[in-house]
Amino acid sequence: MRPRNERWTPPKISTETATPPTTQRPVEAIAQLDPQQLVGTWHEIAHLPGSFGLTDSGVATLQFERHGNLALAVTRRPIDGSTPKGRVRRAVACCPRPADEPARFRLRSAPEWLGWLPWVWSDCWVLALDTDAGWALLGDPGRRGLCLLSREPRMERDLFDELKARARRMGYDLAPLVVSPYRAG
Repeated sequence: MRPRNERWTPPKISTETATPPTTQRPVEAIAQLDPQQLVGTWHEIAHLPGSFGLTDSGVATLQFERHGNLALAVTRRPIDGSTPKGRVRRAVACCPRPADEPARFRLRSAPEWLGWLPWVWSDCWVLALDTDAGWALLGDPGRRGLCLLSREPRMERDLFDELKARARRMGYDLAPLVVSPYRAG
Protein backbone atom coordinates (compact mmCIF):
# COMPACT_ATOMS: atom_id res chain seq x y z
CA MET A 1 0.00 0.00 0.00
CA ARG A 2 1.29 3.46 -0.81
CA PRO A 3 1.28 6.38 1.63
CA ARG A 4 -1.71 8.76 1.44
CA ASN A 5 0.33 11.78 0.42
CA GLU A 6 1.94 10.06 -2.59
CA ARG A 7 0.25 10.63 -5.96
CA TRP A 8 -0.61 7.70 -8.15
CA THR A 9 1.05 7.60 -11.56
CA PRO A 10 0.00 5.23 -14.28
CA PRO A 11 2.49 2.55 -15.33
CA LYS A 12 4.56 3.27 -18.42
CA ILE A 13 3.54 1.33 -21.46
CA SER A 14 6.15 0.62 -24.07
CA THR A 15 5.19 1.55 -27.61
CA GLU A 16 8.05 -0.45 -29.09
CA THR A 17 7.25 -3.82 -30.58
CA ALA A 18 9.23 -6.90 -29.69
CA THR A 19 9.69 -7.80 -33.33
CA PRO A 20 9.93 -5.31 -36.16
CA PRO A 21 6.88 -5.26 -38.45
CA THR A 22 7.27 -7.20 -41.64
CA THR A 23 7.36 -5.21 -44.81
CA GLN A 24 4.84 -6.34 -47.36
CA ARG A 25 4.00 -5.06 -50.78
CA PRO A 26 0.67 -3.35 -51.07
CA VAL A 27 -2.02 -5.26 -52.89
CA GLU A 28 -2.12 -3.88 -56.41
CA ALA A 29 -4.21 -4.85 -59.40
CA ILE A 30 -2.49 -5.14 -62.76
CA ALA A 31 -2.43 -1.90 -64.74
CA GLN A 32 -3.85 -3.14 -68.05
CA LEU A 33 -6.62 -5.65 -68.66
CA ASP A 34 -8.98 -6.42 -71.49
CA PRO A 35 -11.92 -8.23 -69.81
CA GLN A 36 -12.03 -10.50 -72.86
CA GLN A 37 -8.81 -12.09 -71.51
CA LEU A 38 -10.83 -13.55 -68.62
CA VAL A 39 -13.66 -14.93 -70.75
CA GLY A 40 -13.76 -18.71 -70.95
CA THR A 41 -13.21 -21.69 -68.67
CA TRP A 42 -10.74 -21.63 -65.78
CA HIS A 43 -9.72 -24.42 -63.43
CA GLU A 44 -9.46 -23.52 -59.77
CA ILE A 45 -6.00 -24.59 -58.62
CA ALA A 46 -6.11 -23.10 -55.11
CA HIS A 47 -8.12 -20.62 -53.06
CA LEU A 48 -8.53 -19.21 -49.59
CA PRO A 49 -11.74 -20.49 -47.95
CA GLY A 50 -14.72 -18.21 -48.47
CA SER A 51 -13.05 -16.18 -51.20
CA PHE A 52 -15.52 -13.79 -52.80
CA GLY A 53 -18.53 -15.78 -51.60
CA LEU A 54 -17.92 -18.29 -54.39
CA THR A 55 -15.52 -20.88 -53.05
CA ASP A 56 -15.84 -23.88 -50.83
CA SER A 57 -13.68 -26.93 -50.28
CA GLY A 58 -14.52 -28.68 -53.54
CA VAL A 59 -12.73 -28.89 -56.87
CA ALA A 60 -14.33 -26.60 -59.44
CA THR A 61 -14.15 -24.84 -62.75
CA LEU A 62 -15.12 -21.22 -63.27
CA GLN A 63 -16.75 -19.93 -66.41
CA PHE A 64 -16.41 -16.22 -67.20
CA GLU A 65 -18.76 -14.70 -69.79
CA ARG A 66 -19.33 -11.14 -70.96
CA HIS A 67 -22.30 -9.56 -69.22
CA GLY A 68 -22.70 -6.18 -70.90
CA ASN A 69 -19.87 -3.72 -71.51
CA LEU A 70 -18.55 -3.40 -67.97
CA ALA A 71 -19.36 -6.73 -66.37
CA LEU A 72 -18.56 -10.43 -66.39
CA ALA A 73 -20.86 -13.25 -65.33
CA VAL A 74 -19.03 -15.88 -63.27
CA THR A 75 -20.30 -19.43 -62.78
CA ARG A 76 -18.49 -21.84 -60.44
CA ARG A 77 -19.25 -25.50 -61.12
CA PRO A 78 -18.05 -28.29 -58.85
CA ILE A 79 -16.51 -31.32 -60.53
CA ASP A 80 -16.04 -34.92 -59.41
CA GLY A 81 -18.88 -34.58 -56.89
CA SER A 82 -16.41 -32.88 -54.54
CA THR A 83 -18.87 -30.27 -53.30
CA PRO A 84 -21.83 -31.26 -51.14
CA LYS A 85 -25.06 -31.22 -53.16
CA GLY A 86 -23.10 -30.22 -56.29
CA ARG A 87 -23.84 -26.56 -55.66
CA VAL A 88 -23.38 -24.26 -58.64
CA ARG A 89 -22.61 -20.67 -57.62
CA ARG A 90 -23.11 -17.61 -59.78
CA ALA A 91 -21.85 -14.06 -59.48
CA VAL A 92 -21.54 -10.87 -61.45
CA ALA A 93 -18.25 -8.94 -61.58
CA CYS A 94 -18.62 -5.25 -62.47
CA CYS A 95 -15.79 -2.88 -63.28
CA PRO A 96 -16.84 0.55 -61.96
CA ARG A 97 -13.89 2.47 -63.45
CA PRO A 98 -12.72 0.61 -66.58
CA ALA A 99 -10.57 3.46 -67.91
CA ASP A 100 -8.62 4.05 -64.68
CA GLU A 101 -8.71 0.65 -62.98
CA PRO A 102 -9.58 -2.04 -65.53
CA ALA A 103 -8.56 -4.96 -63.30
CA ARG A 104 -10.51 -3.90 -60.18
CA PHE A 105 -13.88 -5.60 -60.11
CA ARG A 106 -16.74 -5.49 -57.62
CA LEU A 107 -18.19 -9.00 -57.27
CA ARG A 108 -21.77 -9.77 -56.23
CA SER A 109 -22.70 -13.37 -55.50
CA ALA A 110 -26.09 -12.48 -53.98
CA PRO A 111 -29.22 -12.30 -56.15
CA GLU A 112 -29.57 -9.20 -58.32
CA TRP A 113 -32.47 -7.82 -56.29
CA LEU A 114 -30.11 -7.54 -53.29
CA GLY A 115 -27.54 -5.59 -55.32
CA TRP A 116 -28.44 -2.31 -53.62
CA LEU A 117 -27.03 -3.61 -50.30
CA PRO A 118 -23.37 -2.63 -49.96
CA TRP A 119 -22.34 -5.77 -48.04
CA VAL A 120 -23.28 -8.15 -50.86
CA TRP A 121 -20.40 -6.75 -52.92
CA SER A 122 -16.74 -7.64 -52.50
CA ASP A 123 -13.58 -6.46 -54.22
CA CYS A 124 -12.04 -8.91 -56.65
CA TRP A 125 -8.87 -7.65 -58.30
CA VAL A 126 -6.74 -9.30 -60.96
CA LEU A 127 -3.36 -9.31 -59.19
CA ALA A 128 -1.42 -11.17 -61.87
CA LEU A 129 -2.22 -12.52 -65.30
CA ASP A 130 -0.12 -14.59 -67.68
CA THR A 131 0.65 -12.78 -70.94
CA ASP A 132 -1.20 -15.54 -72.82
CA ALA A 133 -3.93 -15.64 -70.15
CA GLY A 134 -2.89 -19.18 -69.19
CA TRP A 135 -3.18 -18.45 -65.46
CA ALA A 136 -4.58 -15.71 -63.24
CA LEU A 137 -4.21 -14.67 -59.62
CA LEU A 138 -7.29 -12.96 -58.17
CA GLY A 139 -7.43 -11.36 -54.74
CA ASP A 140 -9.08 -8.72 -52.66
CA PRO A 141 -7.25 -5.69 -51.22
CA GLY A 142 -8.18 -6.71 -47.66
CA ARG A 143 -6.17 -9.94 -48.16
CA ARG A 144 -9.14 -12.14 -47.19
CA GLY A 145 -9.83 -13.66 -50.58
CA LEU A 146 -7.40 -15.24 -53.04
CA CYS A 147 -7.95 -17.55 -55.97
CA LEU A 148 -5.37 -19.09 -58.33
CA LEU A 149 -6.80 -20.08 -61.70
CA SER A 150 -5.40 -21.89 -64.73
CA ARG A 151 -6.75 -22.61 -68.20
CA GLU A 152 -5.41 -26.15 -67.83
CA PRO A 153 -6.53 -28.57 -65.11
CA ARG A 154 -2.95 -28.84 -63.78
CA MET A 155 -0.22 -26.33 -63.03
CA GLU A 156 3.52 -26.94 -62.86
CA ARG A 157 4.82 -26.99 -59.29
CA ASP A 158 7.43 -24.26 -59.97
CA LEU A 159 4.81 -21.85 -61.30
CA PHE A 160 2.45 -22.70 -58.45
CA ASP A 161 5.19 -21.99 -55.87
CA GLU A 162 6.12 -18.73 -57.63
CA LEU A 163 2.52 -17.48 -57.53
CA LYS A 164 2.18 -18.44 -53.87
CA ALA A 165 5.39 -16.51 -53.11
CA ARG A 166 4.00 -13.49 -54.96
CA ALA A 167 0.83 -13.63 -52.85
CA ARG A 168 2.87 -13.93 -49.64
CA ARG A 169 4.90 -10.83 -50.59
CA MET A 170 1.61 -8.94 -50.88
CA GLY A 171 0.75 -10.03 -47.33
CA TYR A 172 -1.69 -12.87 -47.93
CA ASP A 173 -1.76 -15.52 -45.20
CA LEU A 174 -1.62 -18.81 -47.09
CA ALA A 175 -1.85 -21.12 -44.09
CA PRO A 176 -5.54 -21.87 -44.81
CA LEU A 177 -4.95 -22.15 -48.58
CA VAL A 178 -7.05 -24.94 -50.10
CA VAL A 179 -5.21 -26.63 -52.96
CA SER A 180 -7.45 -28.62 -55.27
CA PRO A 181 -6.38 -32.28 -55.24
CA TYR A 182 -4.19 -33.37 -58.15
CA ARG A 183 -4.20 -29.82 -59.56
CA ALA A 184 -0.71 -28.57 -58.64
CA GLY A 185 2.12 -30.91 -59.27
